Amino acid sequence: MKFQKTMAGKKLLILNKKQIQQRIDRMAYQILEDNLGEEELIMAGIVDKGYVIAKRLKTVLESISEIKVTLMKIEINKDISHLDANADLDLDLVSNKVVILVDDVLNSGRALAYGLGVFLDIPLKKLRTLVLIDRSHRNFPVSPDFTGLELATILKEHVDVVLDEKSEEDAVYLS
Repeated sequence: MKFQKTMAGKKLLILNKKQIQQRIDRMAYQILEDNLGEEELIMAGIVDKGYVIAKRLKTVLESISEIKVTLMKIEINKDISHLDANADLDLDLVSNKVVILVDDVLNSGRALAYGLGVFLDIPLKKLRTLVLIDRSHRNFPVSPDFTGLELATILKEHVDVVLDEKSEEDAVYLS
């Protein structure tokens, strides 16, 4: 692992582009194993980076299986104390299907809890959660079903996930 200097101090590179893709590939195979016999999956990505990860998972799943993968964008206001979320698809379209809720980092669990809240009134076959990084500092009782990397951190440390599709710079940093 290498250090990169920043204005605020130093950042530790936790995952590079190749390592991120390896974890996405592995989680795609885990999703496939968990959903053998399914014809369709809904990948519900929490904006911004969760949605980017969901798109990448969709690409991998479609290359390794015949499962139809429908992408859904979930926008959540994480800064308020009640559920305020929007989806870019009609929620009736996910009824009686498997939904995978995707985010980049699980820290307090608020984003995943709010994301799960979007689907509370919808009958689903099953609902799974997936995160690239699990920091295990939960205030909400949520745990991911699929995890790219569990990372032991202290609360004052920050995990920064960079997923830039334009410059193709992908990395996970700890600062």
